[in-house]
Amino acid sequence: MRTFASSLFAVVTLLAHNALADLKLPAVFCDHMVLQRDAAVPVWGWAEPGEGVTVEFAGQKKAAKAGSDGKWTVKLDSMPASAEPRDLTVSTNPKSKIQNLKFTDVLVGEVWLGSGQSNMAMTVNRARDFEQEKAVANLPLIRMFKEESGPANTPQTIGKGSWAVCSPETVSGFSATLYFFGREVHRKLNVPVGLINSSVGGTPIESWIDTDAQRSTPELKAFFDAQTKTAKEFDLAAAKTNYEKQLARWKQVAKEAKAAGKAPPRAPRDPLATRARKGNVGGLFNGKIAPLIPYAIRGAVWYQGEANAQPNKAQFYQYHLSLLVKDWRARWGCDFPFAWAQLPNFTRPGEYWMLVREAMLKSLAVPNTGMAITIDIGDPKDIHPKNKQEVGRRLSLWALGTVYKQKVAATSGPLPAGHEIRGSEVALSFKHTNGGLVAKGGGELKGFQIAGADKVWKPAQARITGDKVIVFSPDVKQPVAVRYAWEPNPDCNLGNGAGLPASPFRTDDWQEGQSQP
Repeated sequence: MRTFASSLFAVVTLLAHNALADLKLPAVFCDHMVLQRDAAVPVWGWAEPGEGVTVEFAGQKKAAKAGSDGKWTVKLDSMPASAEPRDLTVSTNPKSKIQNLKFTDVLVGEVWLGSGQSNMAMTVNRARDFEQEKAVANLPLIRMFKEESGPANTPQTIGKGSWAVCSPETVSGFSATLYFFGREVHRKLNVPVGLINSSVGGTPIESWIDTDAQRSTPELKAFFDAQTKTAKEFDLAAAKTNYEKQLARWKQVAKEAKAAGKAPPRAPRDPLATRARKGNVGGLFNGKIAPLIPYAIRGAVWYQGEANAQPNKAQFYQYHLSLLVKDWRARWGCDFPFAWAQLPNFTRPGEYWMLVREAMLKSLAVPNTGMAITIDIGDPKDIHPKNKQEVGRRLSLWALGTVYKQKVAATSGPLPAGHEIRGSEVALSFKHTNGGLVAKGGGELKGFQIAGADKVWKPAQARITGDKVIVFSPDVKQPVAVRYAWEPNPDCNLGNGAGLPASPFRTDDWQEGQSQP
């Protein structure tokens, strides 16, 4: 006679077997998706081990057999762009129970992944001129997949989310930066565009990179030492108690404000919920990037850095950003193009905001990368500037000009390309001077500082001579270093003839505390 325990085990085993046998694919494969054109397109999922699987799309029929772990993969042959809605079907071999999955309204075009923190997550309905943008958003060939899964301790496989077709009714929930970028690509190339949004507000870059990849990077050892120290010093009970006190006070103040007909202040943030959302080191990579790999994409755009503009983090950002690019590329098995938005002008005490900007500039040394300089379109009082249209456009200029070889006015604003000390003057060289260097808005150049061996910074005068800027000051007879726009919210105006601003930069590498006049 079977015992209750043995019967329960048999039921659990049967359920587990049936769950494994179910034909399933990652969430990114669903109705309205966009597949990457002109590339082999992986389609993968799970079935019963040993089961035959067939994938059919656009006249192609590919077969595979599920391995011992149930995993199967096929690759569709390279396809041209197509706005024709077609079905992608996946079915199992009829040796066991027949299963069929059909995904409808599938297009082929350009696919881009967008990731980062709140400025990537920020939606179109929070951007500038939303009502006007909504009215012209009837663009069904633009689709966006939003990865809805959370952080995880180990790499996940399925993910969570769906593809939305762009329309006045849906565009409000699209990532603004990603949408405006994709819209420009669509307008110029006239092909379907698929946008994958995997972003979370307030999150640091270390959450978006595989943990082992970070720990095996020598330049990040000091980073982990500092994070370990911080974690040990974090008092969970004290944080919870303090939050509960703040919340109680806020509730009372909010009640009084409501009674007086005033807007209540912002509620305090739960530090435990914040820590959970950030996913710790590697948590968001595991939960929100791993399920997307190796979905075929043209490239990626990144908007993050605000959460790393702080002590014990900013100085490591150049290693983190370079690692993120290289590690994602390695996992996708493709050196896809990768660009980011440099941090804009914003009032933030200290030097860390500039250090993250500088790290983004240095990371351009990684091949096939680009950067949208945004030093002139931020909001000094709002960490979430609303002009996402221009951020997206500048990212698209880089993509259109470098990735798609289209004719554009410029792919970047001026970037530093070396300097030469000439007596009492410093001659700065630049690349991306398309249309010539200019003082945007007219008048004299602003934003330059100069220092001698004493490391005392003085405001500098500057003039444009051809493709160079000559910097000098009567107070510094023997200069050794120059900085441009080296403040969180600088007054600066160097640009090129295409209307794009120059990146903030410095010619020195002096440590914090030696940087202010």
